[in-house]
Amino acid sequence: MPPSNTAFRNSIVAALGGFLFGFDTAVISGVEKSIQALWQLTTVQHGFTVASALIGTVIGSLAAGAPAEKYGRKKVLQAIGILYLITSLVTALTPSWPLFIVFRFLGGIGVGASSVVGPMYISEISPAHKRGQLVALFQFNVVSGILLAFISNYLLFGIGENAWRWMLGVQAIPSLLFFIFVFFVPESPRWLVKHNHDDEARKVLGEIGEPNVSAAYNTIRESLQADLHYKKESLFNGQFNKPILYAVVLAMFNQLSGINAIMYYAPRIFEMTGLAKDTALLQAVSIGVTNMVFTLLAISVIDRFGRKTLLIIGSVGMVVFLGLVAHAFYTHQFGGYAVMLYLVGFIAFFAFSQGAVIWVFISEIFPNKVRSQGQTLGSSTHWVMAAIISWTFPILVESSENGGYYSFLLFTLMMFLHGLFAWKVLPETKGKSLEGIQRDLGIH
Repeated sequence: MPPSNTAFRNSIVAALGGFLFGFDTAVISGVEKSIQALWQLTTVQHGFTVASALIGTVIGSLAAGAPAEKYGRKKVLQAIGILYLITSLVTALTPSWPLFIVFRFLGGIGVGASSVVGPMYISEISPAHKRGQLVALFQFNVVSGILLAFISNYLLFGIGENAWRWMLGVQAIPSLLFFIFVFFVPESPRWLVKHNHDDEARKVLGEIGEPNVSAAYNTIRESLQADLHYKKESLFNGQFNKPILYAVVLAMFNQLSGINAIMYYAPRIFEMTGLAKDTALLQAVSIGVTNMVFTLLAISVIDRFGRKTLLIIGSVGMVVFLGLVAHAFYTHQFGGYAVMLYLVGFIAFFAFSQGAVIWVFISEIFPNKVRSQGQTLGSSTHWVMAAIISWTFPILVESSENGGYYSFLLFTLMMFLHGLFAWKVLPETKGKSLEGIQRDLGIH
């Protein structure tokens, strides 16, 4: 198999964790109202039920870095596959609300761990000139999972009172496939160098298409030897303040766009505008399709246009379309499918910018010696904000007649600030080696 195809194959397999991440994120949108009615949940209990998986993602993203360092990226990806498999089956079969909460939480741990280890692994097995596209495959698989979840929810709606169980249970199939496929990919060459598996590291570097294996190996080795006491290195010792700022603020803005609130509650939002439930589920599919198409477009240009340019373009579009949604809720002039079109417009610009860029940027902005810690910080920030937004969104929406307006006005203002941050603060990283980015930031 040609080197470029080998790198692509490895990235696709690792990115299947992103598919499960996306499926798990979106599938709840089709079952949340059924669960609320089945167990007669209050608004607060209902918000907590939806957010329970996101609370798990925070724990998973915080906990994944250490085992990925100790045992390797590959073994942790396999463990994530098993966790997805078990939790999808138990949540589909559980007879009680508390057990459902526990296993949604455990499934969330898998999502959080995947968001750390998947992009980290792909960035470390990708040649510099292809890294943006290959890491963005993770996000493409996320949106593929979201789309498939919306489609399966729509197709399974109406098969009976236990339709929601089937919606959750079908995730077991891709979970099993992911676990099996990970056996056939190599370990990260940077992890191999770090743990003195030098011959295997050189072999993998050759397989993934590094044009000069010896030079690539020596660059990685020199970068790691800059700190002989790697395990004692702290992310918060002062020299990594710039990448910390970039990763944390970008991750916060990702969720302050309202993306997860929309993904988790899309059918509910459409029902608020007067659409019937089955129609609302179908409109959610349109969001998933748009998400996939514009993620593909972003992947095709991210290494040519750069990360920063995509973020700025996306900010402008997101401000416009979120503002239109806020205005529709303020005036209660929903105009049939107008809100659906506005949300589709928002999703298009989100997918083209934040959606495609975040995992790429966070995976490459930190030096080798603290990459797992940095990826953990960025990912956990993302999931803390996701949990907060997803828990409070139904409470805010139902708190007053204008709850929808206040929610989307907040998201609009946040995306305006995000645009300023991308324009004035963030650096460009396209086409640079991971070690080159480190030098440009003045980190030694």
